[in-house]
Amino acid sequence: MTVAEEIQALGRKARAAARALRTLTTAEKNAALLAVAEAIEAAKPEIDAANAEDVAAAQANGLSPAMVDRLTLTASRFKSMVDGVRSVAGLPDPVGEELWRRERPSGISIRKVREPFGVVAVVFESRPNVFVDTAALCFKTSNAIILRGGKEAIRSNKALAAAVQKGFARWCGPDRPLPLLDAVQLVQTTDHAGVRELVRMPDYVDVAIPRGGERLIRAMCEAALIPVLKHYKGVCHVYVDEGADLDMALRILDNAKVQRPSACNAAECLLVNAKEANAFLPRVEAWARERGVTLHEADADWGREWLSLDLNVGVVADVDEAIAHVNAYGSHHSDCIVTRDAARAAKFQRDVDSATVYHNASTRFTDGGAFGMGAEIGISTDKLHARGPMGLEELTTYKYYVSGDGVVRG
Repeated sequence: MTVAEEIQALGRKARAAARALRTLTTAEKNAALLAVAEAIEAAKPEIDAANAEDVAAAQANGLSPAMVDRLTLTASRFKSMVDGVRSVAGLPDPVGEELWRRERPSGISIRKVREPFGVVAVVFESRPNVFVDTAALCFKTSNAIILRGGKEAIRSNKALAAAVQKGFARWCGPDRPLPLLDAVQLVQTTDHAGVRELVRMPDYVDVAIPRGGERLIRAMCEAALIPVLKHYKGVCHVYVDEGADLDMALRILDNAKVQRPSACNAAECLLVNAKEANAFLPRVEAWARERGVTLHEADADWGREWLSLDLNVGVVADVDEAIAHVNAYGSHHSDCIVTRDAARAAKFQRDVDSATVYHNASTRFTDGGAFGMGAEIGISTDKLHARGPMGLEELTTYKYYVSGDGVVRG
């Protein structure tokens, strides 16, 4: 079987599964997700062993520390992954939600109702927990999902896929339609041609969501014949305003840069108001030495996503120059102002063209879990349909239900 034939077969099964998913009640979907969580927990030894093999191979092949970190399924990440499935099971189901209802003078009644997309394709790199997070979110919203991970995580992903299938099989039993077992499918090949085929099947796939580096995302967008929800990179800023609480500013900077530097919501650039530079920058230099952060001041680095313990630093005259800098060099992801001045905070939040804009809070909060969405399926910097962290509601579209009593349009 060729790669194209393999992907087409997955698409056909996913479309059939999506039709079957639409018949499930919220209670049934929640029960299935709880069965999946139990199956993943039971398979932890196999999953850990597979992940250890992936990590060892990644290190031997010289993958970057950031990539190895994303690949590693630590005990806390494993627990968070399983907890995330249970959390999604406990969230309200958006499918079928009535957004509004209107009675028209013509005699028709219109309801705008949330609906699943149908089939979602997710292409991701390194992080095996993405497999489970996205599968849970899609299943809860009655979407079938086709997942294609990177070759560096193939063993981990296969082990997770096997556990998820066991959970579904245990829940399905003999009385539920077989297509439901195809609600979550893993692309077995790591051939790059598989990604191209996946985003060029409008008959079978309704939307694609990439979770990976900028090169992957741009390649998917260039090849796609279906909508792609994405962000290219995370160049996030922390701006320290005139008169800011400098202790607070350093605390926010430390969390935004150091807590998990490989994350897309980690700070990559610090901007300091000129009136605070003499007081604050020496503290930043001391902090950087203590925390192992390398500071950069070259103009050529503006707009660079480091994904490491590196940080661009610049001095700006005022909030207007900070806003202009962020809009010029940022990635429209997550940016923060640290200030005591409510008017300048409001100006920054209004004028910075990013999906998430913070006042006196770390950029690391841009996350579906932190936003109360349970797990997240990704972060979007687009402006159509979804923007920022994407959870259950962002995995739905809508349609109009129109009723009448034999009414015709005059």
